[in-house]
Order: sequence, then structure tokens, then C-alpha cells
Amino acid sequence: MTFDIAVIGGGIVGAATLYKLQKKFPSLNIVLIEKMDKLADHQTGHNSGVIHSGLYYKPGSLKAKNCIQGRKELVAFAQEHGIKHDVCGKVVVATDPSELPNLEKVFKTGQENGIEGIRLMTPDEVKEKEPFVECIAAIWVPVTGIIDFRGATEKMVELALQINPDSKLHLNHEVLDIVKEDSYSLIKTNKTDFKAKYLVFCAGLQADRLAKKDGVNLKEKVVGFRGDYYELTDQGKHKVKNLIYPVPNPDFPFLGVHFTRMTDGEIECGPNAVFTFKREGYGKTDFSCRDTWDALTYGGTWKLFFKNMRFGINEYRRAFSKKLFLKTLQRMIPSLTMDDIKPGRAGVRALLLAQDGDTRDDFRIEYHGNSIHVLNAPSPAATASLSIGGYIADEAEKHFKLKS
Repeated sequence: MTFDIAVIGGGIVGAATLYKLQKKFPSLNIVLIEKMDKLADHQTGHNSGVIHSGLYYKPGSLKAKNCIQGRKELVAFAQEHGIKHDVCGKVVVATDPSELPNLEKVFKTGQENGIEGIRLMTPDEVKEKEPFVECIAAIWVPVTGIIDFRGATEKMVELALQINPDSKLHLNHEVLDIVKEDSYSLIKTNKTDFKAKYLVFCAGLQADRLAKKDGVNLKEKVVGFRGDYYELTDQGKHKVKNLIYPVPNPDFPFLGVHFTRMTDGEIECGPNAVFTFKREGYGKTDFSCRDTWDALTYGGTWKLFFKNMRFGINEYRRAFSKKLFLKTLQRMIPSLTMDDIKPGRAGVRALLLAQDGDTRDDFRIEYHGNSIHVLNAPSPAATASLSIGGYIADEAEKHFKLKS
């Protein structure tokens, strides 16, 4: 069980990293280690399935560059390998005059990022795309789409393992510890041990904990936020054609509740954003003593709470009230009724929370000896995954002095 490189974490970022590393270094033996019994079982498999355009991200940031490049790569990958997807476009709608300055700001950011085909829309033009939406202005974003991220993850791993039959995937292997030796690292799991010269950590919700096991002096902590979804019932599905987003509130660190047509034809509404008492807990009452203690003994968590107290209370109220959730949806589609929506699934976002409570950190990738750590990869990381994987492969070539 000795390998040249071990990639730890079988979400889409880990899968894309394996794929890009194996393409760049076909002779190297690489192992992908995942603790669950299938790939993409946490953030990747519970997200909204949206191919993001790059509309919202600060020009020049890793998020902006990797999202735009990654989106193009992901669509090409899906086309080549038959992954279910649809570049259907989305509307970002303003429903109140107070939102117009932010709408204009988002539009300018999109222009600076070179988002193809974006344009401002009148309410009548929105009606042509989404007949049930009521708004005063909007942005049309034609390059946004939807995709089966689980299918994309599985295909990336399948293709990587075809390149080199000595590379392996090991599911149901939870990494418990990392022991550094002179020329390699010993990766201790719940089932067996692995040796690898170089490590790449793509651990999502567990990124901070595995970084510390690897000896990284990390001051920040990952804090989880659950997002609950509703679905449109059969009688309500006709009210949404593709993707409908609100104008993001610059004071709130999430995009807001939106409508998404999924690749299976279902229509999801959400997600909200509430602090979760369990990092990998998808139920409203899921609880972990360790995760709760970690989060609530960290000063950054409380600073985030105090900065966003009003938002946080509203999000929690809405998490337990279908009526309040519906009221939020009715801002964009006033004709929705209680019978048009039903409870759906949930996901958990991993945010590397700064000590001052700031959640707006860019993608963060750091190096520690013979390891690369993806410490922060929130949305749009799934869209950007192939670009992130390529970036890591290039960095591995430099830092580890690998030869193609």
C-alpha cells in the first residue's frame, strides 16, 4: 500500500485533483482515500447542482478565475463524457427599489469578470423567461447551468484509474492520523495504513482537523452551516422554468434562497443558512458534542453570530416554519401557495471561519512540507473543481519537483 501521492477526500475537488494529477503524471501511482462508502457523499452530493457563471466573485480572486475557467472545463467534460447537464441560464431579479444598486454592482462585477452574454432585463423580458416572476429589474446570465455533480465526480475517478491501473480508490477508509517519516508519510486509517511520498488534502468539512493532524499550525476553524431545501410539488412545478435568484444582500454572507431546476426535473427552492450543531448532520435536530464544542469555543463563531444576529434569527425561524420559507419565495413568485411546496433535502456548507468572524475568504490552498491542503473551498468549488485540480497539479509539480 505504497503510493507516490495520496489524495484524501472523495468529493468533487478530490476527484478532480486525482484526475488532473494522473493526467499530468500518468506514471505516478496515486491513491484516493474516502471515508464514506461512496464518492461525493457530503458537500458535493448535497449542493444545489448549479454550474455557476462567476458573476459574484471579486475580479482577480481565485474564486473568480477558477470558477470561470472551471465552468468552461466542466461543461466540456460533461459534453464529452455524457454527464447529465443543461446550460439553461438564470435570471437574477430585483423585487424592491432598494435592491437596484446591488443589482447594478453585481452586473458590473460580471462584466469585469468577462461573463459571456450577460445583460440587464426589463420586467417584461423576465416574463418571457419566467412567466410567474414579479420583479422591477433583472440580469440574464446565459452561461449558468445545472449538472449531476455526483455523476461528474464518479466519472473523473473512473477516468483517472483507467490511466494507471496501479492507482487505486479506497472507500470506507477514514483517515485517523498522519505520521511523518523521512521520505514519506504514513496515513493511518480505520482499516489499513498507506504510505505516500506526497499528500493532497481535499477534506471539505474536516479540512481543519486533518490539517492539524498533518502538523499545520492553523488558527482558523471550519464551521458548518446547514441549508434546507423545499421542492415544488407537481402542481407548482410549472411556475419555474430554469433558475431564479434574488439579488444577493452584501451584508449577508450567502446568496439567498433561490429556485433551481435539477437535472432530474425536480424544482428545488433554497437553501437557507443556519448554524449546524453537527458538521455532517443533515437533519434539523442532528447534534454532535465534538462539533458543537469546536464551534462554540471558537471566538470567530461568536463574532459571526453577533455581526449577523438579525439574519441568523430570521434564518432559524424560517428553518422551522414552512410559512416563513414560503413568504421568502413569494418575493419573487407571489402566486406560490403552501400547496406548491414540500420539504426537501438539506446540505451543509464548510466555511473556514476567520478569527474575526469573516466568512468571505477566497479559496485557500496552502503547503506544508510534502503536503498540499485545500483549506477553504466553498461555493463555487464544485463548478471550479477541474480548474482547482489543474492548479493543484501545477503547484505539485513545482513544490514536489515532480516530472511529467
